Amino acid sequence: MDVTDRRGSSGTLLATCVSALVVNANTSAVAILLPAISDDTGTPVSTLQWAVTGYSLVGAATIVTAGALGDVFGRRKIFLGGLLLFVASCAMIALAQGGGGVIAGRCIQGAAGSTILACGMSLLSAANTGEEQLRAVTLWGAASAIGAAAGPLVGGLLVEVTGWQGLFWIDAVIAAACIPLTLARTAESRDPNRSRSIDFPGTLLIALTLAALIFALSKGQEWGWLSGRTIGCLVLSVAALVAFVVVEQRRAAPLLDLRLLRNKVLVGATVSILIGSGTLNAIMYVISLYFQDPATLGMSALQAGLATLPVAAAAVILAPLITPIVGKIGARTTIVSGFVIMTVAFVWLAFVDDTWKYAAFVIPLVASAVGMSLQNGPASSISTAVVSPDEVGAASGVSNMARYVGASVMTAIVASIYAGVSAHRVAAGNSTAGALAAGVSRTAIAMALWCVLGVLVALLIGRLRPGKPRPLDYATAAAGTTHTLHAPAARAQSSRSGAEVPAA
Repeated sequence: MDVTDRRGSSGTLLATCVSALVVNANTSAVAILLPAISDDTGTPVSTLQWAVTGYSLVGAATIVTAGALGDVFGRRKIFLGGLLLFVASCAMIALAQGGGGVIAGRCIQGAAGSTILACGMSLLSAANTGEEQLRAVTLWGAASAIGAAAGPLVGGLLVEVTGWQGLFWIDAVIAAACIPLTLARTAESRDPNRSRSIDFPGTLLIALTLAALIFALSKGQEWGWLSGRTIGCLVLSVAALVAFVVVEQRRAAPLLDLRLLRNKVLVGATVSILIGSGTLNAIMYVISLYFQDPATLGMSALQAGLATLPVAAAAVILAPLITPIVGKIGARTTIVSGFVIMTVAFVWLAFVDDTWKYAAFVIPLVASAVGMSLQNGPASSISTAVVSPDEVGAASGVSNMARYVGASVMTAIVASIYAGVSAHRVAAGNSTAGALAAGVSRTAIAMALWCVLGVLVALLIGRLRPGKPRPLDYATAAAGTTHTLHAPAARAQSSRSGAEVPAA
C-alpha cells in the first residue's frame, strides 16, 4: 500500500471514530423525527418515508464506488469530500421548508454517509499495523454501534429542546470539526495495485433498479398493484437489473463481481445480512410512528427515543459475546438461532392490538434485536472468510451493499403495508387505534415470513469453526450490528484467520 504520510494515527482514529458515530447516530435517529418533520412541513409521513428509504438506496449504490474512489484518488481526499457533503446535506435538511427538501437532503446524505464509512475504515487500517490496527478497528466498531444505539434518544431529546432541525445542525458542526483534524493529522493513502476504472454505470443502474422498485412498493397501494404505473416501475426495475448484470460482466473493475455469486456460502451470508438488517430497520421504523401517534401511545419524540433504549442496549451488550458464541456452537447454528428468535419475536408482535401498552412491546422488540445481532455479526464475518484474499474487498462490498438494500427495500415494504392496512381498517369503520395496531400486526407477520426465509437461507452456510477470538472479531461483530464492515478489516481477518471454511 502506498502511504505518502504517516502522521498522527491517533488523529486518524479520532476523526474516523467520531465521524462513524455521527453517521450511524444520524441514520438511526431519523425515523423518530418523522412525525415532527411532518407536522412542521405539512408533508405526510407516508411521503417522508423516502427520507429513510432514499438514504439507504443511495448508500447501497455508492458505498462500493466510494471505496473505489478512495483507493484510486486518495482515501483522505475522498473522506474529506464525504465530510463536506455530509455538512452540506445537514444544512440543506435543517433549512428545508418542505418535505421535498428534507428527502433530497437525505438522499445526498446517503452518499455522504457511505463515503465517510467506506473511506474512514480504509484510512484507519492504513494508519495502523499489527495489534494497534486491531485496537483501532475495535474502537471504530464500538463507536459505530454506540452511535446507532444513541441516535433515537438523542434525536428525540433534540426534537423536544431545539426542534427537529437541531439534530442536523449539531451533526453538521461535529462533522465539520472532523475536517481540520483530518487535514492536520491524517495521512493520505491509495491502493496502487487497484484498477483506475470506476464503475459509474453500475452505480447508476443499481440506483435505478432500487429506486424503481421502491417507488412501486411505496405507491402501489395508492395506484393499484396492477395499474400501469406500478407495473411500469417494476418493469423498469427488472430492465435496469438486467442491464446492470450485462454491464458488470464487461467492466474491468465491476461494482459487483458476479463470479462471487457462485459461492453459495457467501450468497447465504449476504442474503442473511440483507434480511436481518432490513427486517429490524423496517419494524423499528413502524414502531417509531406507532409509539408517537396520538391515537395509540401518544409518546413525545423524547419518550419514543427512550422507548428504543432496551432494543439498542440489547444489541450493544450482545455484540462482544457473538464471537465466543460462534466459537462454541458454530456460525451456521448461531445465524439460524438468530433468525428463529427474530421469527418468534415478530409472531409475538403480530398479536398486537389497541390495548397494548409500552411494556407489552419490550420483550418482542428486545428479542428481535438479540436475534438480529446473533445472525448479523457472524454473517458479516463469514462473507469475507469464505473467499480468497484477493476477493475479500469485493466480498465486503457485496455485504455492505446488502445491508443498505435490506434497509431500503424492507422499510418501503412495511411502510406500504402499515399505511395500506391502517387506511383500509379505518374505511371499514374501525377505530384509528385499532386500525394502526392492525397495521403493525400485518407488518410483523411480513417480517416473520422474511425471517423464516432467513432460516432456510442460513442452511446454505456450511460449518465454520473459527480459531481463538481476536479483537478484530469483536469489531466485526460490532460493525455487523450497524451499517458497514469495510474491506481492510475483513482483509486482515481472512489473511490471519484460523477458521476452517467449507468449499463453496
